[in-house]
Amino acid sequence: MDWTVWTGLAAGLLIASVTAPVGVSGAVFLLPVHLSVFGVPSPAVTPTNLLFNVVAGPGALWRYRRDGALRGGLARRLIVGTLPGVVIGAAIRVFALPGPGVFRLLVAGLLLPLGGWLCVRTLVPAHRRTITAAEPSPAGLTLLAVTVGIVGGIYGIGGGSLLGPVLAARGLPMARVAPAALAATFATSVVGAGTYALLSLVGPGDAAPDWWLGLACGLGGLAGGYLGARLQPQLPETVLRLLLGGLAATVGALYAVQSLT
Repeated sequence: MDWTVWTGLAAGLLIASVTAPVGVSGAVFLLPVHLSVFGVPSPAVTPTNLLFNVVAGPGALWRYRRDGALRGGLARRLIVGTLPGVVIGAAIRVFALPGPGVFRLLVAGLLLPLGGWLCVRTLVPAHRRTITAAEPSPAGLTLLAVTVGIVGGIYGIGGGSLLGPVLAARGLPMARVAPAALAATFATSVVGAGTYALLSLVGPGDAAPDWWLGLACGLGGLAGGYLGARLQPQLPETVLRLLLGGLAATVGALYAVQSLT
């Protein structure tokens, strides 16, 4: 128990401090740690990841709110769409995708293209991009949020790691995207964790989170998220995007190999 708690604290702190500046809670990278290092069973690994988001989220959000970065309606519109999506995703995860083999393949299918997209967009010179700084239409934003909510409910990531790159691709500044994506991640994680707790009473397998591990990782993420949000103006965005993309692609490739062997 002791090594699990301390390792979880360290993992949450390190991951959140790197990912918070770009609007990602870090759960997308913590999930492979839960599976491979801590051996959290499936589907309990998904609500454990959501529990991490619930505990870690306020750290970065408090700092962003203090800096005035949460003003505007983008976060509110994302939350309205992702909340119903995460409930649907949780039900799909418990009743349709309980097996670890299918889950690992899903992880690979999400992380590989996401990582490649982040790296390519970072490396392509700005003058070769044809991106306008415009939000999606209200209908498009709602559809995006619902879809990401479903995927986040299945995957246990809250959706910020998907919302962030999509909105950034529209040309929106990271200073606006990051707080809104993290706010949506926090809200959907609260609802998602509660949904899994209810489904654990009626669904097959153990769908309840690993409470001690989720809390330990979350406390580390609470401090790391605040640190990352505070350092955002000083951190080179290009390096962070390449780091996130490289980590996502690497983890996705590893799980693709494991799911196919």
